[in-house]
Amino acid sequence: MDIEPANIKVLRHRRPKYACPCCEQYLITANKPAQPIEKSIAAPSLLAYVTVSKYCDALPLYRQIAIFKRIGIELDRTTLANWMIKMGVLVQPLINRLSEIANEQSILHMNETPLQVLNELNKTAQSKSYMWVLATTQASIPIVLYHYSASRSGDIPTTLLPDFSGALMVDDYEDYAAVCNENQLTRLGCWAHARREFIDAQRQQPKGKSGKADIALGFIQKLYRIEKLSKDSSVDERLALRQTQARSIIDQLRLWLDKSLANSPPKTALGKAMQYLSNQWSRLVAYLDDGRSPIDNNRAENSIRPLVIGRKNWLFSSSQAGAHASANLCSLIETAKANNLNTYDYLKHIFKELPGSTKR
Repeated sequence: MDIEPANIKVLRHRRPKYACPCCEQYLITANKPAQPIEKSIAAPSLLAYVTVSKYCDALPLYRQIAIFKRIGIELDRTTLANWMIKMGVLVQPLINRLSEIANEQSILHMNETPLQVLNELNKTAQSKSYMWVLATTQASIPIVLYHYSASRSGDIPTTLLPDFSGALMVDDYEDYAAVCNENQLTRLGCWAHARREFIDAQRQQPKGKSGKADIALGFIQKLYRIEKLSKDSSVDERLALRQTQARSIIDQLRLWLDKSLANSPPKTALGKAMQYLSNQWSRLVAYLDDGRSPIDNNRAENSIRPLVIGRKNWLFSSSQAGAHASANLCSLIETAKANNLNTYDYLKHIFKELPGSTKR
């Protein structure tokens, strides 16, 4: 096996000029190909390379500059950052269309994660901003969308879901209530979060001894086992299995919870886990009534993971424009990955074709 390091080449566009042979007037110059960034040295392939390196491979721009320098190319971080911002603006029509398609679905996942943006109006550099993620659950329409916001306000889900009227899978963050009430959505609770609470309680038990946390985890494990068995089943078959098997387990868990809740101090890890389960009960059991509904919000949490990994490397966004660009470019990359596309080839194609199509 052998490898050749990356190399840079220059593309020259020759634009002939034509004139009337009789009078040598009426000069016409051939049109040049539309560029992602006019009057820039960056070709679509270079822009795709930098984008994928940052948002897919988690390589900060300053590291990319060092890599370019090793092959004899001098670039600076400000130039690359401006390229990313302009690409984020360029792809906005695609983001808008993906958002429209997502709003047409019957079930969606949502989540949010903190993001630091250094230069925000009326905010300190240390304050938190947020990146919201929206993901479809249907395997036939895999879409992942990110949205930057300076706040964690409940107005954000309402803005992102203007026409959505299905079921929304989220965690226990109460600001999701606004969009659920306004759009009359079915709110689904996440069993992975409930399980996590009992795992925390299990860690507080004396070493080598089992307790109530193990009992709760046993019930939840049975629910997940049913989901695993029905993974490749039809929607109707999965619904029937939930109604015949999962519901009886849910009923047993409810009886155990009612009996145990009063005997568990509310400030202990076990008491908090039981209280979480009780408070979220109606949302947690809502998945039983629809074979399409997911049992947890892992789809959204897994979609956030690449962003979190990248954030550990590039740490923050310098500006709001950069944060918006990051959201748009991450959306295209993660959606491309969900559709089994080569991210570099896809972005190169988009950056090449989109400038011309917008002009038409």
